[in-house]
Amino acid sequence: MTVSQAKKAISDKLSHFFGVDTKTATDAQYYKAVALIVRDRLSQMNSDFRQEAKGQDSKEIYYLCMEFLMGRSLKNNLYNLDLTDTFKKALESFDVSLDKLYEKEPDAGLGNGGLGRLAACYLDGLATNGFQSMGYSIRYEAGIFKQKLVDGWQTELPDFWLPGGDVWLVPRDERSVEVKFEGWVDESWDGDFHHVDYRDCNTVTAVPYDMYVSGKGKGVSRLRLWASRKPELDMGLFNSGSYVKAMEQSAMAEAISKVLYPADNTPEGKSLRLRQQYFLVSASIQDIIQRHLTRYGTLDNLPDKVAIHINDTHPTMAIPELMRIMLDECGYDWDTAWSLVTRTVAYTNHTVMKEALECWSEDLYKRLLPRIYSITKEIDNRFRAYVWGATGDADKVERMAIVSGGVVRMANLCVAGSHSVNGVSALHSEILKDTVFNDFYTITPEKFTNVTNGIAFRRWICQSNPKLTSFITELIGDGFITKSDELLKLREFKDDKQVLDRLAAIKLANKEKFADIVKKRNGIELDPTSIFDVQVKRLHEYKRQQLNVLNIIAEYQMLKANPNMEFQPRTYIFASKAAPGYFMAKKIIELIDALSKVVNNDPDIKGRIKVVFMEDYNVSLAEKLMPAADISEQISLAGTEASGTGNMKLMLNGAVTLGTLDGANVEIHDAVGDDNIFIFGLKTPEVMQLQKKGYNPMEYMYNNDVLKSAVEFIQAGVNGKSFGEISSSLMNVDQYMALADFADYQKAQQLSAKAYQDKEKFARMSLMNISGAGIFSADRSIMDYANNIWHTQPVKFKEETPKASKKSAPMQAEAKKPAKKSAAKKAEPKKETAKKQTKKPAKKSK
Repeated sequence: MTVSQAKKAISDKLSHFFGVDTKTATDAQYYKAVALIVRDRLSQMNSDFRQEAKGQDSKEIYYLCMEFLMGRSLKNNLYNLDLTDTFKKALESFDVSLDKLYEKEPDAGLGNGGLGRLAACYLDGLATNGFQSMGYSIRYEAGIFKQKLVDGWQTELPDFWLPGGDVWLVPRDERSVEVKFEGWVDESWDGDFHHVDYRDCNTVTAVPYDMYVSGKGKGVSRLRLWASRKPELDMGLFNSGSYVKAMEQSAMAEAISKVLYPADNTPEGKSLRLRQQYFLVSASIQDIIQRHLTRYGTLDNLPDKVAIHINDTHPTMAIPELMRIMLDECGYDWDTAWSLVTRTVAYTNHTVMKEALECWSEDLYKRLLPRIYSITKEIDNRFRAYVWGATGDADKVERMAIVSGGVVRMANLCVAGSHSVNGVSALHSEILKDTVFNDFYTITPEKFTNVTNGIAFRRWICQSNPKLTSFITELIGDGFITKSDELLKLREFKDDKQVLDRLAAIKLANKEKFADIVKKRNGIELDPTSIFDVQVKRLHEYKRQQLNVLNIIAEYQMLKANPNMEFQPRTYIFASKAAPGYFMAKKIIELIDALSKVVNNDPDIKGRIKVVFMEDYNVSLAEKLMPAADISEQISLAGTEASGTGNMKLMLNGAVTLGTLDGANVEIHDAVGDDNIFIFGLKTPEVMQLQKKGYNPMEYMYNNDVLKSAVEFIQAGVNGKSFGEISSSLMNVDQYMALADFADYQKAQQLSAKAYQDKEKFARMSLMNISGAGIFSADRSIMDYANNIWHTQPVKFKEETPKASKKSAPMQAEAKKPAKKSAAKKAEPKKETAKKQTKKPAKKSK
């Protein structure tokens, strides 16, 4: 697309959709006009891509996840399509700033933390690598929530992102499906045919909206988001005078897609969460099956043509839902259906803590989902028989059971019903085999593998840190943008003083830019020459923000006692959201806020310590913060963090990790070596040994005066507020051993301060981290999944007409070429209604 074509397209969209011309249009209208142009282009590319894929042996990848933390789409898509400069120039001719248009787009409120951001990065990786793929989730109207601190206490406000965000969504009403809840199930047999009828059930309509996701290349991913609607008002109820009940049914249906992760500390909250999960999987699996039958007319080849991936346990019911469709609607016998399902579905686990594995009350599961419950019970019965036959161990049978003690164990169902189970870091995958799923591993070791998480490099360095990207391109060319391992070439410059000075200057410029944001948002002046020490992640006790707080208090008390001592200035930056029902997490946020008011306003400190809590952390804020970080705090207790992805984004932007040997920190350590990371704390075997022996936090407190004083500071109240719950928990329970790791953590902090004072050394450490980050690309992760789990290959694109070859200078960056339209004929629109499949003789499935 040329600049003149872009100008005409913008003018046409403004006139057609908004009835305005280029002189009277607002920035918001310009933003939507450009978004519509990009969306149309992606739609065309998607058609071309699907046409190209026809006849190739490349599976359809379906990725089910409760959340996709997409962030903003305009900047990402323009970059991936090589259209940023084109639209920048076109808009400048109308006296409009593209950067201002970026700010008009809300962050899509479809995710919460690392799980959702990982899923979003994988859509980018799937498109870039050329896989046919579709993500499935829910179109949450009010997102996770907007975070507002009111006198330090987290308050949740609705995040209405659709005004401004829905421009990226293409409604597909013709693909709507029905999802049934509650009621009664009548089963009967007609010869060999099994019939299932539903009575008095509550039916909800799932309406799909498609979001196109670009990659760096010709591939396009789709994210299909389901909105819940009540099919129609029950006029029988209404006319009989039950007005409230009739309206209640409609409201309950639409509540399903209102909010991501409603608080589940009430029976109503639990019920809504379970409804959301089944709504997602039922709509998605029905859609997948319809699409497959339209193309092939049979499900016999499902495992050969399709990979269904369950990201964490939220979409677990995809397994019994697939069984339901095969048994009840397609006439398969149980054994054949189970074989097809287990060869199609794979599962990624995201927690190493057994207590965090999702379980549902059997009574609730049975009441809300009667047919799914009966299938789950049958899976459980057959799986119990299998385990007994393999082991003869009754205790093991009970531990591995899917339904036991009045509880449905979703993780056990995932492992039983999947052909592959993977962790998301090398350490995590070993812990799964050794502890969490050890019983399963001893019987089916071949199921278990590892795929370390990855991030979308195009977003997390190219778009977030353009100065660093340009400098890297000067040094090694731009091949690293799609071949991330080329970053290793940077190590040739690790002793080049000019290169290190430039790196330090770029970091300082990014810090100055972020300091301006903090001044505007928080009213706090930051010193850009201080260490920017960053801990940004979901607030949870295992991530140990409380350990960070204890160290800040200790440093504060040290400076109060010795105001004139030499001290490396340090700015502690926090950003996180707590789950609405997680009281202790909210108290820790309140403590950070209270501590910031004490420290930042104490004249004795002279600005040498600053504490900042950034409200309402989201992808757009992360894109500004990651390039400004010097220290990446990854301080979870060893053996509790599955992987982490924030650690990878910070590393890629040159921050040096200060952390435990937990999650992907282990692989970061391997990639950069001992000299370029600050490792502290207990290792996983030591943690387990201490837990077994019996951990007493008071022993650590009374043997360390600095620690004792810090805990007592919290106990006495901070800035006029009481935090007895936190101090009591630390002294008496301290489940995540913050006190045990405190002394070692302080040493690591001191080492990092000393390293930072040697500017050349710290710049070298930064370069070593950037150069070692290539292994954490989402492109690499996706190829690992494709090769080892999905067993498929990318779509091969037809070669363009070759041009006369020219010998390129070594290390020279390839010139960027404008995106070309595919020569392939546009795919004809498909009618995606399912063909009626011939019934197979069915064996009794009971």
